[in-house]
Amino acid sequence: MWYACRMRVGVYIDGFNLYYGGRSIFGRGTQGWKWLDLRNLSQRLLGRNQNWLAHGSYVSQVVYCTSRLNNKADPQGWNYQDAYLKALRRSKSIDLLVLGRFTNRIRKSPLATLRSNKRITHSDKRWPLEVRDGDLKRMQNAKIMASYQTWEEKGSDVNLATHLLKDVLCNHVDAAIVITNDSDLSLPLRECRLFVPVGTVNPGARPRAGDLQGDTCEGVGDHWWYQITKEDFLECQLPAQIGKIYCPEKW
Repeated sequence: MWYACRMRVGVYIDGFNLYYGGRSIFGRGTQGWKWLDLRNLSQRLLGRNQNWLAHGSYVSQVVYCTSRLNNKADPQGWNYQDAYLKALRRSKSIDLLVLGRFTNRIRKSPLATLRSNKRITHSDKRWPLEVRDGDLKRMQNAKIMASYQTWEEKGSDVNLATHLLKDVLCNHVDAAIVITNDSDLSLPLRECRLFVPVGTVNPGARPRAGDLQGDTCEGVGDHWWYQITKEDFLECQLPAQIGKIYCPEKW
């Protein structure tokens, strides 16, 4: 493996994957971990690989891919996120913010329950609802359909892959750290390993997605994998106040 005199390491972060990964570690409603200093975290993760450090590696850029919450659907969440994004930029914790979008959809699905044996059923006598025919006889094997609203985050994985591949192929970085456990990124990561060493970081408590597995020696080699810990979150927090920006109390 050929190394530059000083390895420029680009860090690419899937924002919602990181957030929900942290929530899986700390639990819903736990405070004290969300005001995360992404540059500090990036440098801490880089320090986990002594071989890269031995070749003078340093964080050359932090690319944060996320989407803005919907202000009407979740005004409090929007305000919290807005404060965080401003804090990241004000503190220079990131070099590039890449925004996707949320889409509002109406879906229709059958109501279902999960039994004690882990099997899913679409009709259950315990429900307060049931389906009967015109003679009020209970219809066997009937499904109760429901329409519901859902918000889907779109674009972060594609945006991350685009910037990662562009930077690698245009020789803007000598190595990359990718913070995600999204198996949709398996192909971009495999392709990048052909050109530069890649560190793949699982940001949550769940096992690493199987499609993100790889061999340390594939491509140019010197790849590594890591799973974030509570300490990584807790020891990489931004100051509670940055200029006129304050960390939300519930964060």
